[in-house]
Amino acid sequence: MSAVDVSELVRLRAQHPEAIAEAAARRLRRPLLHDSGRLMIVAADHPARGALGVGGDRLAMANRADLLERLVLALSRPGVDGVLATADILDDLLLLGALDGKVVMGSLNRGGLQGSVFELDDRFTGHRPEDIQRLNFDAGKLLLRLDYDDPGSLTTLESTARAIDDMAARKLPLFVEPFISRRTPEGKVVNDLSAEAVVKSIAIASGLGGTSAYTWLKLPVTADPDDMAEVMETSTLPAVLLGGEVGDDQDGAYEKWRSALRLPTVRGLVVGRSLLYPADGDVTAAVDTAVGLL
Repeated sequence: MSAVDVSELVRLRAQHPEAIAEAAARRLRRPLLHDSGRLMIVAADHPARGALGVGGDRLAMANRADLLERLVLALSRPGVDGVLATADILDDLLLLGALDGKVVMGSLNRGGLQGSVFELDDRFTGHRPEDIQRLNFDAGKLLLRLDYDDPGSLTTLESTARAIDDMAARKLPLFVEPFISRRTPEGKVVNDLSAEAVVKSIAIASGLGGTSAYTWLKLPVTADPDDMAEVMETSTLPAVLLGGEVGDDQDGAYEKWRSALRLPTVRGLVVGRSLLYPADGDVTAAVDTAVGLL
């Protein structure tokens, strides 16, 4: 991985902050989808939620230069279409010139900090639709976790509907990542990956806002991958699969993705930590394997 010059990034931020907007204005853009109709996005919006852990390392994503180097490497690989991240990371990537010809997705809601009592009152503290438009980015993404026992989920649900409206008014795609969630007795938020829960989350998310014309879904593979065909019959909205946490059985995860990618509504992958921080440390191999699934 090529080294990132942190000193130069800091110099530009301190002495020439308008360089970020200038880089965004001159960035070479591309369509969301090429002729293949497939999409491969690398995700790196976790840190802004205080979610820095990968596997057993609770601060794996805390070193920003290391994270940027992994992202630049991933974005350089053939078949990688773009990146999903928060403003701070996308600003760095703009200054590094790593986003030309790539799909750039801004992350809207990061207010539900990992482990907080307000985790499910997931306020929209990231990109606004007007920011995504102003910076000539290509799409947005939000997380919608619904706990029937937590009133904070209603705030997130309403904010999600308005964000869908605002993005659609600008003709910008919005990727909605829905879950039915609950708290364990210890207070930890966990997502229900049963077929019934994922079906319900898809049905709820698909009906939000005044139009679904620009809504995409970002969905997990169910606990039993054999359920995915029936689950994906819940909506006609285009969908991408999310990657999730690093596991010991990465080959098994690849096989689950490969199977689900055959379904008619599934158009691609949005994967983060399992590609940027693979168990064997080989980012290139992990990214290339994921691209090969498409």
